[in-house]
Amino acid sequence: MKKLFFTFLAATLVLIFNGCNKTNDDGNGRLVVKVTDAPFPVNFIESATVTIIKVEIRKAGDGISDGNPFTVLWEGSETFNLLELRNGVAEELLDLEIPAGEYNLIRLYVDEASLKVKDGDNFSLKVPSGHQTGIKIFIRPGLVVEGGLTTELLLDFDLSGSFVMRGNIDSPAGIKGFIFKPVIRAVNNSTAGRLEGKVTDKNNAKIKAASIIVKQDTVVASAIADTMGYYAIIGLPSGTYSVQAAKENFDTVKVDNVKIVGGNRTILDFILPNN
Repeated sequence: MKKLFFTFLAATLVLIFNGCNKTNDDGNGRLVVKVTDAPFPVNFIESATVTIIKVEIRKAGDGISDGNPFTVLWEGSETFNLLELRNGVAEELLDLEIPAGEYNLIRLYVDEASLKVKDGDNFSLKVPSGHQTGIKIFIRPGLVVEGGLTTELLLDFDLSGSFVMRGNIDSPAGIKGFIFKPVIRAVNNSTAGRLEGKVTDKNNAKIKAASIIVKQDTVVASAIADTMGYYAIIGLPSGTYSVQAAKENFDTVKVDNVKIVGGNRTILDFILPNN
């Protein structure tokens, strides 16, 4: 039976494979694919949807010049509203057995993308070659599928990077449209960690819609706090990060040397002073 899962951290699409690190090319392993999302200025957006029609995967060492280096994992037509995937929620896209081994590339075919503004227009966006040649997402390091075990891969679809606004919502001319440039990161979820916490002011009042940004030289992931001030970011590779929380009318707070451990949850709360 095919299942579909989505998560909204901000605007990220995630496919998840659950597993171990031993290498065994004998038999089949189980593959679970999930979807998640990273932050976006959601206050004026009603929906942001993508329609996926096919998913393929490539084994490490299989050259592009081979006759058919990709294995088709799934074909169909499923439409997802990325705004429904927030703060660590993940939706499963597929769950099936595939040959054991190491895989290093996912190819995602997106047929349609659209974005609807609250009390405004619905924008249908072109998908450059997304439904013809697919969107290539490299998995680094490679994903090991072990015979008889389950592996999880997380594909983080960055909404804010993928839906690029043309125009300015605050100007008289308003929004002139959006360009769809898919930004997706692939994470081996078996070696990844989770960051979560709450954002409040000095009086312990919850701050909703605060932006949480995780950096390691460049931005790795982000989230937007919900109405209870809660945020969560999944699929963070083990390592040390800087994390900052920001909200209009409050001072930005940054915390350095935040340690993420694979398979573990790190709690980080923020108290934002009024500016």
